[in-house]
This record gives sequence, C-alpha cells and structure tokens, in this order.
Amino acid sequence: MPDPASPNPGAKADPGARRDRAGLQAHTVRLARKTQSLDILYAIATSLSQPGSLEQLLEGFLDTFIELVDARAASVRLATGDGHTRLIASRGLAPEVLERDRLMPLGHCPCGLAATEGGLRVQSGTAPCAKLIGGPMLERDCTEFVVVPAQYQDRVLGVYNLFLDRPLAAMGEDMHDLLISVGRHLGLAIEKARLEGEARRLAIMEERNIIGNELHDSLAQSLVGMRLQLKILGEALARKDFGAARYEVNGLRRAMTQANADLRDLLTNYRLKIDEAGLAQMVAHLVERFSRETGIAVFFQNECRALALTRAQEIQLFFIIQEALTNIRKHSSAHNVRILLNNEEDLYTVLIEDDGLGMTAAPEDIPVEHAGLAIMRERTAKLPGQIVIESEPGEGTRIVLIFNAPPVHTTGGEERG
Repeated sequence: MPDPASPNPGAKADPGARRDRAGLQAHTVRLARKTQSLDILYAIATSLSQPGSLEQLLEGFLDTFIELVDARAASVRLATGDGHTRLIASRGLAPEVLERDRLMPLGHCPCGLAATEGGLRVQSGTAPCAKLIGGPMLERDCTEFVVVPAQYQDRVLGVYNLFLDRPLAAMGEDMHDLLISVGRHLGLAIEKARLEGEARRLAIMEERNIIGNELHDSLAQSLVGMRLQLKILGEALARKDFGAARYEVNGLRRAMTQANADLRDLLTNYRLKIDEAGLAQMVAHLVERFSRETGIAVFFQNECRALALTRAQEIQLFFIIQEALTNIRKHSSAHNVRILLNNEEDLYTVLIEDDGLGMTAAPEDIPVEHAGLAIMRERTAKLPGQIVIESEPGEGTRIVLIFNAPPVHTTGGEERG
C-alpha cells in the first residue's frame, strides 16, 4: 500500500509549490550572503581596531580583506592634499610596480576620480593603469579592477583597490554596499590615526616648550649670574683687589655647583615617563630622591581616590611640586616638608609646606632669588588653577594649589595615577 504522504508519481507538479520552494531557496541564499557580509564587516572592523601605526593597521586590513573576498592583490592610497594620491600599503604587487605607482595625479585614473568625486568604480582589467605607470600592474592581468573610496563623514580621505579574478557582480548583489561600508570603516581608521598623530605632534611640541622654559628658568638665570660675577672678578683683578677676587671665585664655584645640580635634575626629570608610571608614583620617586640628596624629611600623602588628569595637567603639576622642592632646598633651611594631594570629585587641592626660614618679603613682591615662585604661578595658570603662597619669617612657607579637572570615570578597571 503506498504511503499517503508520498507524492503521486503520475500527478503534475504544483506550480505554486515550485514557486514557494524557489522563493525559500532564494531567501536562504540572501540570508547566507547577508551573514557572510556581516562576517566580513566584523573581521574588517576588528583588523582596523588593533593597536599600532597606520601602516600596520592597513597591512592587517589588506591581509584580512584579500582572504575574505579572494582578491589576487589589493592596495590603499591616500589623498595628499596637493592634487595626488599616494600608495601607502599594498599586498600582491611587485616592488617595481609599487615604485612606479607610488604617487599619481588626481583625475588621471579611477583612483583619482574616486578620491575627488567619491563612488565605487569598476574597470575591466588594469590596461589603462599600466599605460599610466609605464608597465603592467600584474604578471597576468585581473578580470576587474575595483576602486572604493575610503570616506570619513562627507570627506574622501583616499581609496582602496581590489584586483579580482571574477566579476564583482558575480559575488552577490550585496557586495557593492559591503565594499562601501568597508570603505567607511577604513576612512574612520585613517582619520583616527591622523588625529592621534596630530595629538602626538602637539604633545612633542608642548614638551619641547616645557624643556625650553625649564632651561630658561634654571640654567639661563644661573649663566646670567655667573657672567655678572665674572665681570666683577675681572674688575677686582684689574685693581689687584685679591680679597674681592677670592670672594667672587668662591661665588662662581657655588654657582657652578648649583647649575650642575639644576642640569642633573633636568636630565633626570625629562627621562621620566609620567604617562606610564602615573603622577602619584612620579611624585613619590621625586620625594625619595629629594630626601636622599638633601637630608630633609618629606612626608607625601596622596589622598586622591583617583587621579583623572590630562597628560598636560600631570606635567604641569609635577613640575610645580618639583619647583617648590627646589626652592625649599635652595632657600628654606627646612628640616621637614609635607606634600598633600587631595580631590573632591573634579576639585583638586595640592598642599606643600615646610618648617624653614620663611620669607622676609611678601610672596607677591618676589625677589630675584625666589624667581621659582613666579615659575609656579605661570604653570598654575596653564592648568588652569589658583595658587596661594603664605610665608612669615621663621614660620616656614605654605603653598596651596587649587584647580579643576574632569570628573573621574572608571570602567571597572584600573585608575590612572
């Protein structure tokens, strides 16, 4: 007896059933292609989010993308801003091709057109490119040469190229949109790398300015003083006043010793990696070295629950504390020093006090030998913040620094500082 569920071999196929099966099959294919597209986007986004230089990111991107779309070769070009595109990363192209194709004018090829006007462009083979560079791009030409803009928001930053052995249309109807999406991911990565490079450049410039200021504030002043002492020494020798000459020689010797100590401090401090060790740790190292070299007891209290300062603020704050300790060493004859760091959310307070001789003049009327106080005021203004200096003869000196920084945000991990 036949199975009632089995179709009748003699019966005609139902056209509706065939359409349903065909529709289901097409839907399954579309889902598979969308899944593949999402997998490709995820892999590309992952490769472009890895740490490293722009060149390293692009090399990883090309390695990943060539494998995912089965391209024979690929490259990335950036718009230079002076009417050219520059080849900055490639895979599968011979070294002599890279040299000839390094810099190309805009508007002379699909790459230049895509970089200026946007839009995905497909060219049959690379014969037009070979004419421009004076030689073949590949030993065996590809089927299609695809150019996709690398776009960030409304700006085209460059293009990426694919050398395909099968037509782009044969890779699925979603491939066009997928390549455009990949171009936007690539544009975001390029812009991010540009901004990070700009931030590094500005940080280097800022640190160079700080070094220049430190040299001016310490060694330059010492050299000016020694030049004056040399003049006085020469005058004393000219009139054969050997007692005055010996006095100036001793003064020069002390000034040179102090200048040498200042230089040693500068060299030591500029080797510090504040962004790696954290401000509190660097202040602790500074305090330990200061106590060891001077014999002055320093009590350092860090009562901040977390430090959320910018790198520029950390640098300024560190050098304010260092300048205060330098002044204490030079002028105070103190036996004890206390340094306190504290914060209440975004309000930071720094206290530096000693039990030394204090100052005979008001802190506002800063004499030449206390120029370090003016330096601290300048650095405080850059935080920006406020500094109060209190001192009485025989009662030591008290420095209170107050400034604001963004609130601390933690993500369940470590806290800076």
